[in-house]
Amino acid sequence: MENVDIDPTHNRPEGGRQIDTPHLVIDIPAFIQQLKSEKQWKKSDRNSITVFKSDKMRIVLTALRKKAELRTQHPENILSLHVIDGKLVAEVQSKKIKVACGQVLALKEKIPYTITAAKKTIILLTIVE
Repeated sequence: MENVDIDPTHNRPEGGRQIDTPHLVIDIPAFIQQLKSEKQWKKSDRNSITVFKSDKMRIVLTALRKKAELRTQHPENILSLHVIDGKLVAEVQSKKIKVACGQVLALKEKIPYTITAAKKTIILLTIVE
């Protein structure tokens, strides 16, 4: 397997960070600090960084401000949301589910959802393609 580096972006012009290698240690506290220091966090209700990406799975660390929403009506993939800090309220199949710090919400494919941050929240989103 070849190592894959992420390309530079507008928000992260340095690029060059490896996101697809045979093994990868992800320093979550360092990435949280990075997210909170970037311009995007200062001007928006969220900021995210892809910390791992392969052809079958993606892991995205996301910082959400209170009331920020993640929503989809036509999800294609299985996913999990691990609340690292804060609290979420998920609306899934007409049910409201509270997801606290340390808990994980797992959703099968094709399940529409709305996720709302009840306060400033950090999540680790894993998407299985």
